[in-house]
Amino acid sequence: MTSTTSTTSETTTWRNWAGNVTVRPRRIVSPASVDELAAAVRQAAEDGLTAKAVGTGHSFTAVAATDGLLIRPDRLTTVRAVDRAAGTVTVEAGLPLHRLNRLLDSAGLSLTNMGDIQQQTVAGATSTGTHGTGRDSASIAAQIKGLELVLADGSVLDCSAKRNPEVFASARVGLGALGVVSAITFGVEPSFLLTAREEPMPFDTVLSTFDQLVAENEHFEFYWFPHTDSCNTKRNNRSLGPAAPLHPVRGWLDDELLSNGVFQAVCALGKAVPSTIPAIAKVSSRALSARTYTDAAYKVFTSPRRVRFIEMEYAVPRAAATSALRELKTMVERSGLRISFPVEVRVAPADDITLSTASGRDTAYVAVHMYRGSRHQEYFTAVERIMTAHQGRPHWGKLHSRDAEYLARVYPRFGEFQALRDRLDPQRLFANDYLRRVLGE
Repeated sequence: MTSTTSTTSETTTWRNWAGNVTVRPRRIVSPASVDELAAAVRQAAEDGLTAKAVGTGHSFTAVAATDGLLIRPDRLTTVRAVDRAAGTVTVEAGLPLHRLNRLLDSAGLSLTNMGDIQQQTVAGATSTGTHGTGRDSASIAAQIKGLELVLADGSVLDCSAKRNPEVFASARVGLGALGVVSAITFGVEPSFLLTAREEPMPFDTVLSTFDQLVAENEHFEFYWFPHTDSCNTKRNNRSLGPAAPLHPVRGWLDDELLSNGVFQAVCALGKAVPSTIPAIAKVSSRALSARTYTDAAYKVFTSPRRVRFIEMEYAVPRAAATSALRELKTMVERSGLRISFPVEVRVAPADDITLSTASGRDTAYVAVHMYRGSRHQEYFTAVERIMTAHQGRPHWGKLHSRDAEYLARVYPRFGEFQALRDRLDPQRLFANDYLRRVLGE
């Protein structure tokens, strides 16, 4: 049978969403089946090329970079099975989350939790540990019930808690280091509504009641605006309904105008004239007023994000969150830094995935951003110094400077992942510079 794999010549340049990672691979392929994917992996090995799969490029790190074979999963988007009795859905790796969410909703089903954007492919999001916020419900990867993985020798491995459990334990957040994910089986549940309550709150109030806010709400998060004492809090909890979505005009005003259109202009102004940022921050922190609405879960969990930025995020033990945040605020106030993006804080329960940022411990996430093209090194370095002092674990898809020596200290099962990698990819077909830094040689 003649393969229908789409192949692109070596003249193509690939860039990630933020534009801070650029690669010129020798070949780009878009397989339309797991058999074509396996054949492409075998051919790369025969040709002495490394091989990496990329999704929509929403990682800020070079986790998917390669100068060898770049695998685009944009034709691996089939929904293979929906099993209502088992509460599972099996989809191919390249299906974007926004399409998965709509497909599930039309079938009366839903993921239990998700992040705040839905543009990533299912494999890209899970492989780097994408998460939302949840008191009891964890990351997208923690909702995986089974994986189909193409290994370095071109063989296809099915893994779950019962089949190849040692691979399943690691491959759910596999960084593309163990093989190429070709399909994922997620646990799903009947569709449900969430009521979102968003309101401003002083920084000290949020931190002094942080544990209570987390305990009393299924999904709690907040944004602190640097150079101010103001936060915007968001509490999402399940609702019996009826649905009461945002009025279209209010939704456009808050999500499109204030969070995207005007915010883009504000960030551009701050980049050109940094001295204006503290004053802008004070206005921005007061621009979003309190609001409450009820809608389908995926519509409440996710928001449009069209302002391009770069990001660093650290996962710290939940008990260390308020101390780390107070240190972060003090650092910004004492420095000459000018920060136009709010700091995002979320939580997750402990999970059992080897290299999940929440592996084995209840976690708080602290994410810092800078407008694309702005100087970020001084700010990110200062934040990283605070987070690592609290045994922080960096998000695998967001900027950081940590290496394998440090990561082995904060991940008790780090050696387990390394040993599995040695077994599944001894020739390092799936290696790149980023993985050599974070996983070792």
